[in-house]
Amino acid sequence: MQDSNTELVKYRIKQAKETISEIEILIEKGLLTIAINRIYYGMFYMLLALALKKGFKTSKHNQLIGWFNKEFVKTGIISQKFGKIINKAFEDRTDGDYGIFIHFEKEEVLVKFEDMKEFIAELETIIISE
Repeated sequence: MQDSNTELVKYRIKQAKETISEIEILIEKGLLTIAINRIYYGMFYMLLALALKKGFKTSKHNQLIGWFNKEFVKTGIISQKFGKIINKAFEDRTDGDYGIFIHFEKEEVLVKFEDMKEFIAELETIIISE
């Protein structure tokens, strides 16, 4: 069981990192709302990897983010900045997927993309150090 969990953690990390290349293409093509979706999902995949590593299981996005905020942000293990990044990314993804007449500016998406890459790197550091 341990080996399959380790492999699943690695798979989720790989998924998170692969979204970086996807997002670069989406931004280049001007598909900014889809890029916002992928920015969130890149972070979501890394959160799944962290949760698997820690033995937390859920299929609910809100529960996963809540767990992360409670266990890592509020305890000071990780900067509050990362809690804000994932919370805003979830909100943006929801607005982009379900909102009406939602528009994101390229500059805004580029900032969120950089935040996402930093989030992924920070969580990977935590996962590897365990």
